[in-house]
Amino acid sequence: MAFRDHLKEAEIIASVNPINEMRLTIEEYPNAALLFLSVDGTKGHKAAANVCLRDNLARHFDIEPSKLLDALESAMHDRIDPIEIHSSAPVMENVIDPVDLTQLPIPHHYPQDRGRYMSASIVIAERNGQRNVSFHRQFVRDKNHVVARLVPRHLRTMVNEARAEGECVNIAIVNGADPCLLLAAAMSFNQPIDELTVASALYQRFYGKPLEVIKLENGVTVPADAEYAMSATITLEDDDEGPYIDITGTIDEVRKEPVIEIHSLHHRNEPIFHAILPGLAEHHALMGLPRAPTIKSSVSKVCECTDVVMTSGGSGWLSAVVQIVPSSPDDARNAIMAAFQGHPSMKAVTVVDVDIDPADPIRVEWALMTRWQPDRDTIILSNQKGSSLDPTRADDGLTSKIGYDATIPFGRDKKPFTSVL
Repeated sequence: MAFRDHLKEAEIIASVNPINEMRLTIEEYPNAALLFLSVDGTKGHKAAANVCLRDNLARHFDIEPSKLLDALESAMHDRIDPIEIHSSAPVMENVIDPVDLTQLPIPHHYPQDRGRYMSASIVIAERNGQRNVSFHRQFVRDKNHVVARLVPRHLRTMVNEARAEGECVNIAIVNGADPCLLLAAAMSFNQPIDELTVASALYQRFYGKPLEVIKLENGVTVPADAEYAMSATITLEDDDEGPYIDITGTIDEVRKEPVIEIHSLHHRNEPIFHAILPGLAEHHALMGLPRAPTIKSSVSKVCECTDVVMTSGGSGWLSAVVQIVPSSPDDARNAIMAAFQGHPSMKAVTVVDVDIDPADPIRVEWALMTRWQPDRDTIILSNQKGSSLDPTRADDGLTSKIGYDATIPFGRDKKPFTSVL
């Protein structure tokens, strides 16, 4: 399968203007995959959104949503090398020469944004034998330059090391990658790990064969089945990036960030550009889904954990609901502490029983109102590491955190706590 294969059940939109109108349409259909057949100002390019929603992915992967976390965790540990092909690949079917990003259906999402942004394009960087695949929003400065927000993780480290030696970094920008690769690119690891090997393991799990890749002109490896692939360089130049509406719906500030120069632009026949609307469901899913397995793994060390859902109200990052099977009075409290260890950026966690769907906020609130006693079933932690996405955290980065035990009190008769609805 490829990115476009996940759009067979998409809602069809005949045409759309990429300036604000694409955002309005995505807001109108928040839970449906969308395929825009025509985008104003572009010729021969389609666009898509809401591809990587939790339930949509589970359906396409033919797996229960709760089991998707196990598949992601397995791919993190049992990685598979992709297969390099040397013949033609779909992503190399066409080239835009000279490079002209204005020919692509890149949206201007919100009026407050600096301009047009590639929000679903991933960066593949290779230097000194290491490869990193990750998401970085990219402001389109002109026809062949973007300015990318590099958070202080592996790619930023790679760029800083190169710049210290006066060197640029060869990269590829890929848009319209299969969800397996997008999920891998959204993962965070403490040690440098080649995310292409994680994606390849997911390909093997869901499609029965490893990921196929091909090298661009600059030697950087890209997925053969992507919609777009650009050979590029992270230069020594910085320029203004932002303002930009971030995942929490708040306006991120203007910063000086690295300028990327694009040297070649390849795409499939009838390409489909992937756009992620910041702050809504697909953004939340791609941020949260790769974190849920680490939370589940951490909680599973102290009790039986059956599911984890990063909540939309927490922007897919700051809050989670953890489903467990308690076997001792302390399991829920231990699960709360373990969940915070599994995702240190999280600010709140709610623990529920297996009869509560963690993806249903109404059922989760019902569990709180009928099974939780605030003075007995609440854990508050002070002076904890906070997330940069939380505007309430202190200047030193610290915050307080809260955990809710919304499970049936251990040892009590379950009948009074059980809903028949």
